[in-house]
Amino acid sequence: MNALVCIKPGHLEYADIAEPELKPGNAIVRIRKICICGTDLHAYEGVQPFFNYPRILGHELSGELLEFDDAPGFQKGDFVTFLPYLNCGKCISCRSGKSNCCTQLQTCGVHIDGGMSDYFSIPSRLLVKSGGLSLEELAMVEPLAIGAHGIARAAIQPGEFVLVMGAGPIGLGTMAFARLQGAKVIAADKNRQRLDFCKTKMGISHIIEAGVEHMTEQLMHITGGDMPTVVIDASGNRQAINNGLNYLAHGGRYVLIGLQKDELILSHPEFHKKEATLMSSRNATRKDFDYVIRSIQEGLIFPLLFITNRVKFKDAATGFPGWLNPASGIVKVMVEKD
Repeated sequence: MNALVCIKPGHLEYADIAEPELKPGNAIVRIRKICICGTDLHAYEGVQPFFNYPRILGHELSGELLEFDDAPGFQKGDFVTFLPYLNCGKCISCRSGKSNCCTQLQTCGVHIDGGMSDYFSIPSRLLVKSGGLSLEELAMVEPLAIGAHGIARAAIQPGEFVLVMGAGPIGLGTMAFARLQGAKVIAADKNRQRLDFCKTKMGISHIIEAGVEHMTEQLMHITGGDMPTVVIDASGNRQAINNGLNYLAHGGRYVLIGLQKDELILSHPEFHKKEATLMSSRNATRKDFDYVIRSIQEGLIFPLLFITNRVKFKDAATGFPGWLNPASGIVKVMVEKD
C-alpha cells in the first residue's frame, strides 16, 4: 500500500509498504480523509519535541471500517474515527481516567507511525462511531477535541474573559468551545488573516495583534481593567508562551495547549503575586471526542468552516512548504484519499 513518510526534516517521500494484518483486539480502517495538523508541520520542520525519523505522519483521520476483532456495536463499512493515543491502561494516569497523558503514551504519527497511508490498524477499543457525521467532519473531531480538552482543564465560568493566543486550527477550536461555556473570547495572533477569520467567520469581536506594543493596555481596556481570568496558549510559540503570564488576571488560570521544545521561563514573583494556576493540556479523552461529536450533531460547532484547502493524497508531499507559509491564508488542509 502507499504511505507518505517523513524521512527527515524537510524531506517527505511516498513509499510502498505492507498492508496491515488483522490482529486480536485490533481493527483495520481504510483511510479516507486526513487533516494536516500543526504536529505534522512541526515534524516536517524538525521542531516537534516527541519525534523520531523516519515516521509516517497523520493522526487526524477518518475512514471506513474494513475488518475488526472485539468491537461490539460496529459493523463492516461503518464510517469511523478513532482516538490516536495508544495508552497502557495500567499506569497511574490511566487508572485515574487520564489516558491522554499515559506514562507510556504512543501517539499515532508521532511516537509510532500514523495514518497517511491506504490502510491503518488501531486497537478496536479506540474506535469512535460516526454519529451520522460525514468523513470530513469525523477527521476534524480530533483537533477540535484538543481545544475542548483545554477548555475543560480551564473550568471556564460564564462571563469570564478568556484570552486565546494563537488563531490556528487548535486555537480556533479552543475559542469555539470557550464560547460554548459562556466565555467572552479575546483572540490574539500575529497573522492578520487569521484574526480576520476570527472576526468574519467566527464572529469574535475582541481581536488583538500579538507582539505589538500596548497589548497589555488593550487587554486592560477590553476587560475593564481586570485582565483575562483565563489565558490559553495555542500557538506553541516560545516567546508567546513565556509572555502569557503577563496578560493574566490575579487569581487566574494559565493553560498551555501549545508545545515547544525549549524551557518554560516565567517570572516567579509575577506568578507568585497573582497566585496563578499553571497547567498543561495534552491530547484529549474519549469524553472530549463524544462532546465534540455531540456539539457538531446539535449544530453548535461547524468543523467544515475551518477547512480552507483540499488536496489529493498524491499531491500532499509537495504542499508542506506552502502550508508552513503564514501568508498563505490556510487554516486547515484536508487530504482526500477517495
